[in-house]
Amino acid sequence: MNKIIKQKIKEVEERENVKVSLAIESGSRAWGFESQDSDYDVRFIYIREKDDYLKLEGIRDVIEWQLDDTLDINGWDIQKALKLLYKSNPTLFEWCSSPIVYHETSEADELRELLPTYFSDKKLLFHYWNMARTNYREYLKGDKVKAKKYFYVLRPILAANWVLEYNSNPPMEFEKLVDDQLRDDLKPIVYDLLEKKKSVNELDLVDKIDVLNRYIEESIDNLEEQAQSSLDKNDNTWEPLNDFFLKMIDK
Repeated sequence: MNKIIKQKIKEVEERENVKVSLAIESGSRAWGFESQDSDYDVRFIYIREKDDYLKLEGIRDVIEWQLDDTLDINGWDIQKALKLLYKSNPTLFEWCSSPIVYHETSEADELRELLPTYFSDKKLLFHYWNMARTNYREYLKGDKVKAKKYFYVLRPILAANWVLEYNSNPPMEFEKLVDDQLRDDLKPIVYDLLEKKKSVNELDLVDKIDVLNRYIEESIDNLEEQAQSSLDKNDNTWEPLNDFFLKMIDK
């Protein structure tokens, strides 16, 4: 599949007349809890020709390349990515730290160097808290639940706890977060669930795990309080992003 994805990226570049600077896996495969039938969530950042950015009618800042049962491929224009970085967008931080990289250029490393300047613990805390709260409320209240939804709740909780402890962008890999942030008494339960999840299909159900639900509810309440009390820095500047953007399109 890696070879197929690399070929898809080449197709994007040729047919859209763009340069892809970074292409990564952004979903459960990057997090480390994919199921047998999980699709591939490929995300990429691309750069157009300089003249394209000067057109009066403007240009679309996303490319939606493929969506089927196996591949979900889409990307952001570098201009869109940098505007989101100015706002400390958590998704961009995750893309740039994905452990599964299908394609990258020197521009990707330069982009990563900009990230710490625009890191906001408040933005990430609210992002992860909201992700955990929404998935828990919608998917984990019944007696039978989708196994994968536990990980869609636990991962953002542990990522938020990482932010609180280290004031830095958390790793994408779920097991790193479990080892570092989860209570020791819950680790065997979560690792057992992880093995089950990897051996079943995406839609298969498991019994609700009461001890995990209690931990999740307590964590969500705590994270809401922590996110609301954290200070939001408002000293982001456009200059480094403008300089980077101009450098990219002048190449």
